[in-house]
Amino acid sequence: MLRLATPDDADDVLRIYEPFVRDTAVSFETTPPTEVESKERIETTLESYPWLVDERDGRVVGYAYAGPHRKRDAYRWSVDSSVYVADGARRRGVARGLYTALFGILEAQGYVNVYAGTTLPNPASVGFHRAMGFEPVGVYENVGYKQGEWHDVQWLCRALCSPPESPDPPVSLSDVRATPPFERALDAGEAKIDD
Repeated sequence: MLRLATPDDADDVLRIYEPFVRDTAVSFETTPPTEVESKERIETTLESYPWLVDERDGRVVGYAYAGPHRKRDAYRWSVDSSVYVADGARRRGVARGLYTALFGILEAQGYVNVYAGTTLPNPASVGFHRAMGFEPVGVYENVGYKQGEWHDVQWLCRALCSPPESPDPPVSLSDVRATPPFERALDAGEAKIDD
C-alpha cells in the first residue's frame, strides 16, 4: 500500500536508510540520523512536499520524498527527489511505484521539474532514473569525500509538465491531499509494484 508517511514511520525509514549512510557513498551523510531526527525530517517535509512510503504486511519497504531544489524564489517550481528501498524489496517495482505516485502528486501541486543526484559510479541508479524519464544535466566532479575517496555526483532532470508561460505558485500538499489527482497518483504508483 502506498501512502503518505507519518512520523511513526521514522523507525522503518531509518532501518532502510542507515545502511546507505553507514556502508556506501550513495548518501553523503556520514552519520545515520537518529529516530528523532528522522521524525523531524518527515514532519518538516510534509509541511509542503510529499513523503511517501510503501507498506507491505505492516512494514515499510521503501520510501520517496521531494524537497526544494534551491531556496531562492525563482526555483520554487522545481524540486529534488530521493527514493530508497529495503534490501529484500528491491527489483519488485517499489521504487518505480513510489516515484510514479510522487511525480503525480508533485504535478498536481504545480511543480514543473524534478531533479535527482546520484553518486557515481552507480549504473543501477542512473539506469533507473533514465527509465523513469530523467535526462542527465551535468556532473559535479569530486564533489564529495566519503569512505576514503572522492566521488562525483550526476544530476538528472525530469520534466513533470511543460513550463507554463505565467505559472501560479505551487500549492501545498494539504491543498491536493484530498483531491482526485492525489488518489489517482497513488493508484498509478501502486499499479507499478509487483505483489
